[in-house]
Amino acid sequence: LEQFKILIVDDDPINLQVLNNHLSLQNYRVIQALNGEQALSFLESGQHFDLIILDIMMPRMSGYEVCAKLREKYPSHELPVVMLTAKNQVSDLIVGFQFGANDYLAKPFSKDELLTRIKSHINLSQTNSAYGRFFPDAFLDFLKKESIVDIQLGNHVSKQMAVMFSDIRSFTALSETMTPQENFDFVNAYLREVSPKIREHGGFIVKYLGDGMMAVFPNGADDAVRGGIAKLQQVHRYNADRLDSGYQPIQVGVGLHFGQMMVGIVGEAARMQGDAFSDNVNLASRLESLTKLYGVSLIISEKVLDNLTRPEQYQVRFLDRVIVQGKQQPISIYEVLDGETELVREIKLQTQQDFERGLKHYRRHEFRAAKTCFYQVLAVNPEDKTAVLYLDRVNHLIEKGVPENWSGAWTLTQK
Repeated sequence: LEQFKILIVDDDPINLQVLNNHLSLQNYRVIQALNGEQALSFLESGQHFDLIILDIMMPRMSGYEVCAKLREKYPSHELPVVMLTAKNQVSDLIVGFQFGANDYLAKPFSKDELLTRIKSHINLSQTNSAYGRFFPDAFLDFLKKESIVDIQLGNHVSKQMAVMFSDIRSFTALSETMTPQENFDFVNAYLREVSPKIREHGGFIVKYLGDGMMAVFPNGADDAVRGGIAKLQQVHRYNADRLDSGYQPIQVGVGLHFGQMMVGIVGEAARMQGDAFSDNVNLASRLESLTKLYGVSLIISEKVLDNLTRPEQYQVRFLDRVIVQGKQQPISIYEVLDGETELVREIKLQTQQDFERGLKHYRRHEFRAAKTCFYQVLAVNPEDKTAVLYLDRVNHLIEKGVPENWSGAWTLTQK
């Protein structure tokens, strides 16, 4: 069974010994601190505690001050604090709660009351921690809620942010080769590998969609692009392990867009979940689906590129100007090469000049010249699906002619 770890803080060695005796007999792991400074140093060193028992009246630094410091980093549902007090006036107890205490015990306390209160708070904290796996703290912070119990249907935040959709390419075909149990294990193993990269770059996962995910980055486009690159790099490392184990590597597509959107709680009274809503969310999903068509790993919209602090630090290749399904206005889309393997990235950079010359001729309706450039790209990199796509397109335009009033944007019909 898990052994819960409790920090007891009191300047009286006798009180510490009494508390230690009671708790140790119940299989709690106990760490002792003689003052507030020592208690805080334990936490600053990275030690984890399930609960703190904190005496109020201590020299130099009172229990109130220690609790206030704790609450700067640890919310009450994450780290419960039970205060020990010789004061039992209501006004004194209120002060303790105002500084962030979860509960109090008046001295002298009984052993049974001590153990009952501790067990209740640890159980509540563990329950909150379990809920956090379904509704992460980052989502609570985003909605400005202290605890899961504060969440209500309709809570939302509307602001400009980046949104990411990602998916495993050809997952349906891959899943057909696996049993349901193998499918289940595979998806969990993959998500376990890549999900931390979202959190590490300021994003939080709104929901999983089978083998895919949707995430938002409230602090902007930079976090989203870095998160997308980190996720794809983790996939490359994961693929190396898969190859070593005799499994096929997987390919993942990532689409990023930036704009106004609403993130909040939807559903009905008996069943709620987090979600994000906006036309911008739908567009991000469309961009992810285009990664397969263009044979790339990471597509960003022009809005993302415009909102990067330092776009020059990334290796970006213009892909196309398109009208995606369900839209009327064309958008410019770009490939971020930093998310590719080193081999793919280098060969695309090697053919960049011919590719850009081909695009220039294409925009001028100089289709035969464009065709020559794209053939030169494919002579070096026959796997460049974007160059193949443009070759098919210019052949079509040479044969059928240019549509009247054509702006250069290509209308896509794929889902």
